[in-house]
Amino acid sequence: MIDGTPSPFNTALETGVRTLAILTACYPNAHDLGRLVQYDYLTVHSADADGPPSLHPPLPLRSGELLVRRGLIESGLRLMMSRSLARRELHVRGFFYGADDSAASFLDNMKSPYILALRDRAEWVAATFDGLSADDLDAIVRRLFESWTIEFQSVQSAAQAELP
Repeated sequence: MIDGTPSPFNTALETGVRTLAILTACYPNAHDLGRLVQYDYLTVHSADADGPPSLHPPLPLRSGELLVRRGLIESGLRLMMSRSLARRELHVRGFFYGADDSAASFLDNMKSPYILALRDRAEWVAATFDGLSADDLDAIVRRLFESWTIEFQSVQSAAQAELP
């Protein structure tokens, strides 16, 4: 909250719309929460994975975002399911989430530059990663985290060297 005004960032609506864009791009495939968290991260930080320019700026501690995203994405999914835009399915491996039939029409009504870029990045994520096994996707995300950790340590070392 800034000056009593609620922040539009990191809300169930924001993450719900992002997740809905991902689910629509993956349609008819459904995914578990873990994969959706990874896809959300890859969607907003696509340049980190050699994709199109990222939607969000590259912050040094962004690897910690995955820990925060899970709860936000769950809240967003509940909101989208309450509006019949997403569905939850019970599989042998747990709950999976997919786009409902009306999800694409809902997103088609949103025309802001951010939403158009979001949908483009979600399509890229689906085309690039949807065919991978969970182990292969985990390995890619783990490699990205290792490079971010090394990058952050370099920035941290340089900052410490500048201290008197």
